[in-house]
Amino acid sequence: MFYLMPLGHTDILHSGKLWLGLFFVLFPLGFLLYGVNDIVDAETDSLNPRKGTFMFGSRGARAQLATLKWQIAVVQIPFVVMFYFFIGPRILWWYALLLLAVGLYNAPGIAWKGRPPFDALIQASYLLVFVLSSWLNNVPQLPWQTFLFGALFAMHSHIFGEVMDIAPDRLSGRQTTATSIGRVRAKFLIAAFLCIECILVWIYFRDWIITGFLVFGALWFLIDATLLWKDRAYLPSEMRLFLWGWNAAALLGMFWNWMHGTLTHAVSAARFRT
Repeated sequence: MFYLMPLGHTDILHSGKLWLGLFFVLFPLGFLLYGVNDIVDAETDSLNPRKGTFMFGSRGARAQLATLKWQIAVVQIPFVVMFYFFIGPRILWWYALLLLAVGLYNAPGIAWKGRPPFDALIQASYLLVFVLSSWLNNVPQLPWQTFLFGALFAMHSHIFGEVMDIAPDRLSGRQTTATSIGRVRAKFLIAAFLCIECILVWIYFRDWIITGFLVFGALWFLIDATLLWKDRAYLPSEMRLFLWGWNAAALLGMFWNWMHGTLTHAVSAARFRT
């Protein structure tokens, strides 16, 4: 979704670079981000009942994890070369920032994944995908309002994952935003993020469809926190259902953005007042 967001209503069928970048985001980039995560989180994942499934991620064997870091490195090499050819030397700065974010999140002794609130704030590094997409496809960088929206979206999505992982994280001794403030407050925090995103989209982009989805999401987490699950842990079947709904909303968002490109240009303050 982040890769396609800067492109709006573009011709997706005849651009080889577009498909190259999309494949990179779906596999090599994901292989780097989540492969390193699997290596570092091997102990925690062994305690997590939702891991080891197609939907929620692997639970790698020790022999698999031992060779994974080399596989991750090899997969990146051809894309570094191709992106250097298409984008130029600035792609090296992009990769440097990406590796810095991965290191800050995972490296022993730093590991922001276990240092609230940095575990949520570091999710803003997903905005690098906006930058890569704009460079590779020769489109303008998104307005700052979209960058802010994307950062908040990444943060609330991450906290939702932490809510589902409170029990295994506590068993392994990992401290996260969700384990620190508890399920109910974490759900209120997600709702607060969604409300800010809603205000951003309505004021600066005037898109009532996206605004409506965000309002629905905020209300859902408020109802979840106060009436439905409250402090009760989600069952694995419930988590699968939530993720299907999450992915369906993301697919609808990608289609809507391709049709209208709302988030690619902000409404000026003067135009808004008129």
